[in-house]
Amino acid sequence: MNSLLEEIKSYKDQFKQNAPAEKQRLMAQATQELRDSGIASGLTVGDQAPMFELPHADGTAVDLKTLLENGPVIVTFYRGGWCPYCNLELRAYQRELAMIQEKGATLVAISPETPDYSLSTKEKNELDFYVLSDVGNNVARQFDIVFDMPDYLIDIYKASGLNVDAHNGNEDWQLPKPATFIIQSDGTISFSDVPSDYTERIDPKTVIEKL
Repeated sequence: MNSLLEEIKSYKDQFKQNAPAEKQRLMAQATQELRDSGIASGLTVGDQAPMFELPHADGTAVDLKTLLENGPVIVTFYRGGWCPYCNLELRAYQRELAMIQEKGATLVAISPETPDYSLSTKEKNELDFYVLSDVGNNVARQFDIVFDMPDYLIDIYKASGLNVDAHNGNEDWQLPKPATFIIQSDGTISFSDVPSDYTERIDPKTVIEKL
C-alpha cells in the first residue's frame, strides 16, 4: 500500500501529463497568490480551538466539546468530495483510523459541502469517522482558513464541470485550506498544519506521531 504522499505524487504527475498547460499555469498562479496574500493562515499551536457543533453525514449533531471529554480530537478540513486530493487524504485517514482510536483520539473531517454531499463522500470512500458539514464555512472561518477563489479559477472549475457552488449550497465560491489540527482535551491546539497549496497534505501517520 502506497503512502498518502506517494499517492499524491502519482496523481500530480498524471495531472501534469494530461492537463492543458494554460490550466496548469493558472492553477499554480492561484496557489501562489494565496500563499503570497498571507490570508487564512490558520490558528496555531497554543491557541484555543473554537467549540462547534455541526451535522454529521448521517444527520446527527456532533459537538466538539463532548468529543474532547473522551480525549484529543484530530480535525481535518477538506475542500469537498469533488477534490481528488481530499479523497486520497480521507481514504488515508481511514486506513489509520484504528491506530488513531488506539491512541484514544477521535477523528473529524469537515468540509463546506451540504450534508447530502458529505454523505456521498463518506459512502464513496467507505469512511468510518465523523464527516461533518460546515455549510457557509462558519467553523472554518473561526479557524482562520477560509479564502475567496479568484474569478479566473472559478471559470476553470466551471469549465471542468466542478460546480463547487452546488456542492456547498451557496454562491460564494469560498473554500477552506486543507488544514489539520490536533486539539487537546482542554481545547488547546497542540498541532497545526495549514498549507496554501491544496495539493500538499500531511501524512496521517505524521499526525498520529504528534498525538
